[in-house]
Order: sequence, then C-alpha cells, then structure tokens
Amino acid sequence: MTKADIVAKISEKLGLEKGDVQATVETFMEEVKNSLETGDNVYLRGFGSFIIKTRAEKTGRNISKNTTIKIPAHNIPAFKPAKVFVEGVKTNNEAK
Repeated sequence: MTKADIVAKISEKLGLEKGDVQATVETFMEEVKNSLETGDNVYLRGFGSFIIKTRAEKTGRNISKNTTIKIPAHNIPAFKPAKVFVEGVKTNNEAK
C-alpha cells in the first residue's frame, strides 16, 4: 500500500477531498519526523511507537580495500508496533 492508496481510502471512508486528506497525511508524517529529529518519541496507543534507537560504535570492514573502519555510534528511527496491532496481524495473517 502506498501513500496515495492510504489517501484514497481515507478520502473514500470520510467523504473528504483527496487534497485535504493528502495534506493531513503529509503533515502527520512531517510532525513524526520532526519529533524524532528533536529527540522526542511518538506514542500512538493501539497502533505503536515511533522511537529513536541508539546503535553502539562498532568495527566494520571495507571489503574493496580490505581495511577495518570504525563505525561511530549513531541514532536511527524505528517503529515498535503495539501488542494489539501485533496480535491482530498474527491472527488475521496465517503463515504463508
């Protein structure tokens, strides 16, 4: 499912214009992104959490030059689904 598909479904269900729905969806995504960039996690009950994970410093390899390099510690965004969300996916989608 793409962003356009999400916009179309919401527009159809709520009877709103696609342009308004698209602006709302894009604003939501921008706010989640801005919150994570400033170090704040985003919690949505029943859906999940957008969180910041810290990766520790590690040693990597540049295989083309056959050298070791230090990869510094860094933060990455992550999504952690809510338990209800996970259970719903488990029960509605059997292993294929």
